Amino acid sequence: MTVYFIGAGPGAADLITVRGQRTLAACGVCLYAGSLVPRELLAECPPDARLVDTAQLNLDQIVAEMTAAHGRGQDVARLHSGDPSVFSAVAEQMRRLDAAGIPYEVVPGVPAFAAAAAALKRELTVPTVGQTVILTRVARQATPMPEGEDLATLGRSGALLVLHLATRYVESVVEELLPHYGADCPAAVVAMASRPDELVLRGTLGDIAGQVKEAGVLRTAVILVGRTLGAEQFRDSHLYSAERERQHEPCA
Repeated sequence: MTVYFIGAGPGAADLITVRGQRTLAACGVCLYAGSLVPRELLAECPPDARLVDTAQLNLDQIVAEMTAAHGRGQDVARLHSGDPSVFSAVAEQMRRLDAAGIPYEVVPGVPAFAAAAAALKRELTVPTVGQTVILTRVARQATPMPEGEDLATLGRSGALLVLHLATRYVESVVEELLPHYGADCPAAVVAMASRPDELVLRGTLGDIAGQVKEAGVLRTAVILVGRTLGAEQFRDSHLYSAERERQHEPCA
């Protein structure tokens, strides 16, 4: 028996990977976050699968479901929104499973920042403009941020920032970043990325907070700040350059 942590993608049911879909269809138990995971995905589960919405469960209760399934010899699909590698609380579940001797695997998914970039029709790394993307969040009512990972510190890099779980505090985010990026720095907010009700706000660091407040965006959104969002005049990459030396292997 194995627990499979499956990235369900950013919201659109058809953005789950083929591997994730096949794994989901083979598991007798599915634990899913009902407030974030599209219900259409549950149709992929076996007809007799045990479906458990974890939205109102704590960590102990979630692990208890996994442990009970292990005792019955059933594989578990643990559906997480986006990709399990960031802001998913998977690490603490893995720690519990390690202690209990229950095997698990991870099936990656499409992360929210990638879906947001697709909605914006932007590459987040642009030659000579920006080659670094920082994924972060703000503390506020959530777990405190480690020392040195506050926005003021991260902002000094000038890298493109993608902030999760931060739209409620967009005004303070702007206040902390303004000294480092300037009011004219391109900024965007993408809510419900890839879903039918997707909302895209484009602007600058100087006006994005007002747009967010006017639109009433509070959750399920990412904030992006950085010069690559507005880059137009930049050199072509070396990857496809005609000046790049290419090795031509002889035909067999």
